[in-house]
Amino acid sequence: MATRTTGRDREDAYLRLVLQVPLRPIRSDEELDRATRMIDALLDKEERNQDEQDYLDVLSDLVERYESEEYPMAPVSDAEMLRHLIEARGVSQADVARDAGIAESTVSEVLAGKRNLSRSHIGKLARYFSVAPGVFRFDP
Repeated sequence: MATRTTGRDREDAYLRLVLQVPLRPIRSDEELDRATRMIDALLDKEERNQDEQDYLDVLSDLVERYESEEYPMAPVSDAEMLRHLIEARGVSQADVARDAGIAESTVSEVLAGKRNLSRSHIGKLARYFSVAPGVFRFDP
């Protein structure tokens, strides 16, 4: 039997989340670990209510801010990113070129570091790999 949740029940659930892992700047790896465990627990749920989703969004932003400040990553070249995405998907250069609608020679030149991606290429590759266009650098 389904239980009807009231606004008060949702508020109580939200407050329980905040009491477990407060929504404030993360200042240590221990706090990061707690936040990551909470994120994992929320992501493991088959369904989240709007309050849980809002909490997850804010906590994820706090984790991202801490990690970007404490563990900055060097920018990745177009070639490195494209190579990683190809390997992760287990496809060939020819598959990517054909399915993304980009000349195979262009894919080959990007992977060899001889050419940068255009905005058009970035859009096509982002759609093909289902990633945000921002994972690629645009150097006009």
